[in-house]
Amino acid sequence: MAVMLEFEKPIIELEKKIAELEKFTQKENIDLTGEISKLTDRLISLRKETFENLTSWQKVQLARHPDRPYTMDYIRMIMEDYVAIHGDRHFGDDKALIAGLARVGDQKLMVIGHQKGRDINENLERNFGCAHPEGYRKAMRMMKMAEKYRIPIVTFVDTPGAYPGVGAEERGQAEAIAYNLREMAGLKVPIMVFVIGEGGSGGALGIGVGDRVYVLENAYYSVISPEGCAAILWKDRTKAASAAIALKLTAPELLELGIIDGMIPEPLGGAHRNPEDTAQGIKMVIKRDIGSLLSIAVCELVDQRYSKYRRMGVYRE
Repeated sequence: MAVMLEFEKPIIELEKKIAELEKFTQKENIDLTGEISKLTDRLISLRKETFENLTSWQKVQLARHPDRPYTMDYIRMIMEDYVAIHGDRHFGDDKALIAGLARVGDQKLMVIGHQKGRDINENLERNFGCAHPEGYRKAMRMMKMAEKYRIPIVTFVDTPGAYPGVGAEERGQAEAIAYNLREMAGLKVPIMVFVIGEGGSGGALGIGVGDRVYVLENAYYSVISPEGCAAILWKDRTKAASAAIALKLTAPELLELGIIDGMIPEPLGGAHRNPEDTAQGIKMVIKRDIGSLLSIAVCELVDQRYSKYRRMGVYRE
């Protein structure tokens, strides 16, 4: 059964009504073409009105939609010859963060991304996309391998945040993320980052330092989740909608602030409505940008990446 978000209810109900009328028409052999046509026009108008005017909080809800494509879905739709690589060679293999070699056309890539589960068992196995320190160390191991063989890196960010449990802290969660930030800043290969769903806090940044950073239209990228922000500022998690506005976490806002390099459009209703179209949008950007990034001299590439992040947060009163 498809998940229905609160603001989608009128749309889903209208879709059901149209489907029922079409079924009734076929069963009873009664011509209801006029009524169906009117309802279809109304549905198109309602979809457009709803999804072109989403609030920040509604976009967060869409970013978390359980039917939304995940990293493995995009790898399947965009890339060829994917070969997974496991483990950090220190502790274990974190299934919340996947990595491997793949190809887009003739271009080899190292692909790394957070991976959530489709059901409760898989989500428990993948820790709901919340990576442990061994996940970030695995990611850096793959990045160093990519640097050695001059293979561009593509990362898919989709996490509410790094796992904050005692075990993760004991194994150096903060150090693992900080190390990745430092090392990614100086990697001598192109890095492209795509925020495909949730882009939460240091968990996102641990694989999120790149030459080009793109956010999908209904994804979000933020220093903290809206609920976490509301709990800290107002001691009330129910004020998440207000926090989402204050955080300026949507793609257009991030683009205006200079935090990201671009927004990738989604089909009306979200990426889960037409995953293939969304995937093709990402693939087009990869093919467009990788060639130009590879043409930049290594020292200049690293300097540009460093300058890009140094400019963030600078303001005049």
